[in-house]
Amino acid sequence: MQSNRRRFLKQAGLGLSAAFLSPYLFSCQGDKLGNSPFHNLGLQLYSIRDLVNEDPIKTISTVAKIGYKHVETFGVDTNTETYWNLSISELKKVLDDNNLKTHSGHYDMSKYLNRQLTEHENIEKYIEIAHQLGQSYIIAPVTPMDDLNNLKVEDYQYAADQLNKAGEMAKKAGIKVGYHNHFWELRQFGNGTKGLDILIAFTEAELVDFELDLFWVEKAGFSPQSYFEKYPGRFPLWHLKDMDRQFTQPVVGEKYDKADFMDIMEEVKFTEVGTGAIDFIKIAAEADKSGLKYAFVEQDEIYMPNKFESIKKSYDYIKKHLAK
Repeated sequence: MQSNRRRFLKQAGLGLSAAFLSPYLFSCQGDKLGNSPFHNLGLQLYSIRDLVNEDPIKTISTVAKIGYKHVETFGVDTNTETYWNLSISELKKVLDDNNLKTHSGHYDMSKYLNRQLTEHENIEKYIEIAHQLGQSYIIAPVTPMDDLNNLKVEDYQYAADQLNKAGEMAKKAGIKVGYHNHFWELRQFGNGTKGLDILIAFTEAELVDFELDLFWVEKAGFSPQSYFEKYPGRFPLWHLKDMDRQFTQPVVGEKYDKADFMDIMEEVKFTEVGTGAIDFIKIAAEADKSGLKYAFVEQDEIYMPNKFESIKKSYDYIKKHLAK
C-alpha cells in the first residue's frame, strides 16, 4: 500500500520554465467586490506541488497574481521546520509580500489516526507551525493509507477520538482541527453506516470541523447537499475540483470496496472547475447551511501542460458563476 500511496502522491508536470510562458495568463477581468468565500478564493498548493517544490517564491507570487486571496499549505518538514526549503518565517514573509493569507494547512496525521500504532506525529509541533503562519485550521488530509479496504468501524471511532484530542490541544492556541475526505470514507458498513458519518458523529463540533471535498463525495455517489442537510454547520471548508464527464461512475459499492486502489484510480479523472459534470452552482446555493468559511481550488492531478493556466481556469469560473 505504501507504493500505491507514493504513486497516488507522485508529483507530475512540466517545470517552471514552461509554466510561466502563457502570454494571456493574467488577462482576467478585475475581481468582483464581495466578501463571500468564493470572492476570497483559496488554492490548495498541492495542486501545483511540482512547481512550488521547484520555485516556491515565484510560484506563490504567480498564484497571487492570478487573483487567489489565500493558500492552503501541505508538506511541512517538522525536522527542519521548512516548507519547500523555506523556513516558516521565510514562507510567512513570501505570503505577506504577496498579500496572501493562509487560513489552513494539511498536516500528516496518518500515524496519529492509526489505532495499530503507538508512534505518532507531533501534533504540538503542527500547532506551533500553524500558529506562526496565522492559520486557523490544522487539517488531517487522509486516513491511514496502509490497508484502506479493511478499515473498520473501530478504526473510524479511534480516529474520531484522536481528532477530539488534537482539537483540545489546538483549542488552547485558538486553532481548530479538521478532516478532509476522499472516497473510501463513504464506503458503507453492514448497517449502512459510513466512515465519514462516524467521524462526524463521534467528534465534538467545537473541536473538529470538516473540509468537504465535493469531488470525492460526488465520485462516491452522494451529494454534498445531503451532508449539509444532515450535519449543518460542520463543513466550513470546501475543496473544489471538477469531474471529467467521461469518468462519472461512482467508485463506492460492491464492485469497488475490495478492489485494488490503483485500479480504482484508473476510473478517476479530474478537470478544472466548471468544465465537468459537477453542478457547483447548485451546491454553492447551500453554502450557508454547510457553514462555509473558506473555499479552495484543489485538483489532485492537472493534465493541462501549463498548470497555472489550469488553476486560473478554475478561478475564473468560480469568480464568474459562484461569487455572486
